[in-house]
Amino acid sequence: MAFGKLTIDWRSTLAAVWRSNRHFLKPIRNVDLVNPDTLQGIDEQRDALFRNTEHFLRGKPASHALLWGARGVGKSSLIKAVLTRYHTYGLRMIQISKDDLGVLVDITDEIVDSHHRFIIYCDDLTFDEASGDYRTLKSIMEGTLEKPPENVLIYATSNCRSSVLQERGSDRAAQAVDNSTEDKRQLVDRFGLSLPFHPMNQDTYLEIVDKLFKGRVQDAELLHQEATAFASERGGNSGRTARHFFNHCQTGLN
Repeated sequence: MAFGKLTIDWRSTLAAVWRSNRHFLKPIRNVDLVNPDTLQGIDEQRDALFRNTEHFLRGKPASHALLWGARGVGKSSLIKAVLTRYHTYGLRMIQISKDDLGVLVDITDEIVDSHHRFIIYCDDLTFDEASGDYRTLKSIMEGTLEKPPENVLIYATSNCRSSVLQERGSDRAAQAVDNSTEDKRQLVDRFGLSLPFHPMNQDTYLEIVDKLFKGRVQDAELLHQEATAFASERGGNSGRTARHFFNHCQTGLN
């Protein structure tokens, strides 16, 4: 491990990312701090995740969080907004790929004695055996012989809306359950906070478009028509689609 070759000063470093090719934690100098006020249509999810984070920072019981559901509606942005809001209270964040979950134990060993509190952020987590060492993730969240670190939580996003996430009740009633499915369900159950993200409706999508174009256009009706057509071509309404539409139109703006 290269941890000993690179000492991160967490007093001045807000976030780091695991670089598997160089096998070390890289401090992020230009952190993408998302303004919580820019998030649209996910108020309940935002409030729940913020409350959980505040409990964590105060040393109160808090849960690992799984943000799952529709693409492009703000799951990753919400986790970035958590860092924006709480880094001044000692929160730090480490991003790790789902393919590098096997090094989680080494990472937590390095930060367990820190005075800061850490969110380990895993984007686009899946629940297939081939997608990463999810058993390592389970051990970090639940603990083994060694207690899990008190200053670490896992926040993960997933686009998966599979039976693993939705069929807990009916599947538990079955007599025979595939072992791999049971393992995946056990992992999901370790996320004490499960926040579903639903497809964005058109009104919310157009509200985001209006904010992005505020003060730039005069014909709002025409803007909405073009934004709606763009969304239909790009697979639906989402905050990501709204940003793509805004960027697409930049060359035509004064």
